[in-house]
Parts: sequence; structure tokens; C-alpha cells
Amino acid sequence: MPWRPPPSDRFYRFLVRTGLFLRWALQVRIITSGTEHLPDPGPRHGASRAVVPGGGAVFAITHFGYLDFAAAELLLWKRERGQLRFLIHQGAADHWLAGPAIAASGHVVVGYAERSGAYDNAVARLRAGEYLAVFPEAGVSRSFVVRECRTGAVRMAAEAGVPVIPVSVWGTHRLLTRGHGFSLRRGWRAPVRVHVGAPLRFPPDVDAERETLLLRRLLQAGVDRCIADFPLAPEPGAWWMPSHLGGGAPSEAERQALDARDAARGRRRGRRSAG
Repeated sequence: MPWRPPPSDRFYRFLVRTGLFLRWALQVRIITSGTEHLPDPGPRHGASRAVVPGGGAVFAITHFGYLDFAAAELLLWKRERGQLRFLIHQGAADHWLAGPAIAASGHVVVGYAERSGAYDNAVARLRAGEYLAVFPEAGVSRSFVVRECRTGAVRMAAEAGVPVIPVSVWGTHRLLTRGHGFSLRRGWRAPVRVHVGAPLRFPPDVDAERETLLLRRLLQAGVDRCIADFPLAPEPGAWWMPSHLGGGAPSEAERQALDARDAARGRRRGRRSAG
């Protein structure tokens, strides 16, 4: 088990400044739309946004690559010095290097089997006024199309009485994603497109399945908008473009088959561990 330091705003700001430096060094361009849908900047507590009850929100972010979180966090930090607390799987928290950073950043860790504690913690933080970020797809979509979403974002927002804000990110998967490592050539002056959708509010008795389908459609609509005005023309068959647009990414049917294979492997590993 890795060392788990207590949460530290100073460490969080260090990570954000590191991200800002890397963005500057690579001249990455973050192009945004829909920022009027972000929460209004509130009071500050030192260098960061003050957490005030009634000011919380769930940020539902698309997940095509491993840097999607950074684009969303840098956008929110620039606007109001807001700090996103992410729901992160226990597997990442157990990593010898990532684990201490996750703990010091104050993220919410979702256990391997017992998840009710993380859910209750997340709802309590939302009620207290924190910003909580989730990847509703619960994994990277290799087709670069928003895949099936879990209901957690909708259920937590409804129970806490806060909005869900859809955030669609396009372009970070070109920099680093599953099966494609970082390339300085792709990273230099790379465009990243982010669209923020209108906030969604749900009653306590929400139909989570139905509203999650709506959230998925809105996230995909945001992705489509980002692709439509993305300032980089893809070459024919580009690996980072979805197949229905002529790209080389797996089709939705292929992606579903790959996801099923991964899930089967995970179940087999779980049975061996249990024995």
C-alpha cells in the first residue's frame, strides 16, 4: 500500500502549475465554447475558489484519452481557480507513485468491491460545495465515440441537489491514449477542443437510466461540435478519428467486442485472486 499523505491545496496548486508549464512549453492550444455554462466565479479562499455550501457541481467529462482530466481542470482553474476532485479507481490509488499524488490532491477513491462509502463521500462533498469530476463512461472509449455511461453522475447530482455539467473534450487523445503513447511531434502546438454543455438538474426521484442516456447524447453532441470546427484536418484513415468519419479507430461494434473481452479477462483475474 503506498504512502497516503493528507490532502493539500498547496500540492494541488503545484500540480496545476506543472500542467500550465507543460501547456506553455508545448504551446498547446485549448479552444473552448460554452464556457457561459460554467458556474459563476465565487469568493476565493487564498489562491483557490472557496468551497461554499450550495455551490457544488458534478462535471461529467468524456474519456477518449489519458489527459482529458487536465483539459477540464486547466479550464476551470483559469476561469475561477476552481479545483476538481475526481472519482478515481482503487487500482490507480494503489500505484506506488500515483497513489500519494491522488491522496494529496483530495480525490475520491472508489474501491474494488465496496463502493457505497465513496458514493456517500462524493455526495457529502457536493453538498458542501465542492466540484466533483467523473468519467461516466468508466473507461477510455477506443472508438472515440461516447460509449455506454454509468448512472453515478446523475444519481449523485440528484441526491446532492447540484447540477451535472457535461464537458466534451476532443484532441487530448491525440497526445496520449490507450495504445498510442506520447509523441512530441503530435504534442507541439497541438489543438485541444473543449465544449461545455448547459447544466442539467434532476429531482431526487430521478429516472437515472433515462437521464443518463440523455447525458450520453449531450456529451456526444458536444464531441460532434468539437470535431466540426477542430483546426486540424485529419489525414485519410487517421487513427485518432472515429470510423464513421473515415478514421482508423475501431468501429462501435469492434469497440464493444474489445470491451467485452477486457471485462472477461478482468473477471478471470478476479476469480484467480479470490481462490
